[in-house]
Formats: sequence, structure tokens, C-alpha cells
Amino acid sequence: MRSALAVLEEVVAAGPGITAKEISAALKMPQATTYRLLNLLVGEEYLVRLPDLKGFALGRRAARLAVPVTTTPPTAARAVVDHLRGLVRWGVHLASFGAGQVTLVDPDPDHPPSDAALLARYPQVSALGRLLLADQPEWRALVRELRVFTEHTVSSTSELAARIDEVAHDGIARQCGELRADRGCLAVPVRAPGDGRLVAGLALSGPATRVADPNIELVALLREHADRLAPLLA
Repeated sequence: MRSALAVLEEVVAAGPGITAKEISAALKMPQATTYRLLNLLVGEEYLVRLPDLKGFALGRRAARLAVPVTTTPPTAARAVVDHLRGLVRWGVHLASFGAGQVTLVDPDPDHPPSDAALLARYPQVSALGRLLLADQPEWRALVRELRVFTEHTVSSTSELAARIDEVAHDGIARQCGELRADRGCLAVPVRAPGDGRLVAGLALSGPATRVADPNIELVALLREHADRLAPLLA
């Protein structure tokens, strides 16, 4: 048990891509033991092998070991979110991605978002969740099941993969009626100015039919406020 936890801690410390040999050397553990423990942790979904088979990353069950801490955004960041709320007639929500899941840190009080537990458990059906998935080297490890909520919910792995690729390419995520048939959302990433890491997501929620439109001016407004949030949340 202790050895398995030590391997898990080393992957957390080193980050995605650490190899079995690197883990063995860091822990001064025999390679045979290291490979056995890695296979065990992969089998139990605490770790995943990266697509190139050259390293490992945390799996979906590892994220459940940490209780996400919902921190209140700084006053300046909340002011930026409130400013956007004053400009649009949509719901405006700010989320963090701690512990590998969507956590709402500033939901719109006038436009209540979908249930927080559903957003955390099924990231593939929300725009904020798709931002998180698109940023992961092995996003499939965070998708528990392709549960169908409405007739519009993406229910095949291939279609979801195409949507995630679009998010990674375009830098914006959207879903139209996949969690609630009458509602949809748009979301853009908030990235740290220095290293570009994903620190938060800013979303607009509204009627599904409106979300399906190009909304060029609305998207520009959303990106502008995400840029303003970046130095405040990094």
C-alpha cells in the first residue's frame, strides 16, 4: 500500500509524462516493483498511460482523492465578472478546475447554473467541462460515462473527440441543449499570462437556440473579460 501511494505521489509531483524508469530512480525502487505497481494503479484507474505509451498521468479516480477547495475569487476578479453581467442578458459563471473537475466559484445569482454535482461528474456535457477536457493530455480518463440527458447529448466517443478537438483548436467551447434541452452555454479559457496554463473558465448561459448562433460580438466580449481576469486569477 505504501509503495503504491509513493508511486502516486511521484506522478503528482512530476506531472504528466513521467516514465516508469524516472519513477523507479526517484523512489529508489526496483524496476520490476515499479512496473507492477504502475500496472495496478492503471488497472484501478488511478493512473493512465499517455497515448504515446512513454509516460503516465493521473486517472479519473485520483481526482476523487482530493476534496476541491472552493476559493472565493479576489474582489477585482469578481468586479470583472459583475461588469460582464451588466453588459449581457445571459447568465455569467466563473469556474475553477482544481482537482481535475469543474468547480463554480462565482455562479450568477440571477441565472442559477446547472447542478454543480452534475457539472463536476459529467464534464463532457458542459462548455466549462469541455474546456477542462481539451486541456488534458488524456481527457478520456476524466469522462466517467457518456450519460444521455437529452436528445441533443453527445453519446459517442468519436463525436465527443471531435468536439474536444474543436475546443482545443478554436479556444472556445459550447453546448446546445445537451444537459437541459432548453439551455446552452459558451465558455472560454482563462489562462495564466506567463505560462499559459488553464486557471479558470468564463461562461455565458442562455437559450440553446441562441447559443447555437455565431454570436460573434458576444464571444468577443467574453474573450475580452477572460483576458482581464487572467492576471487576477493566475
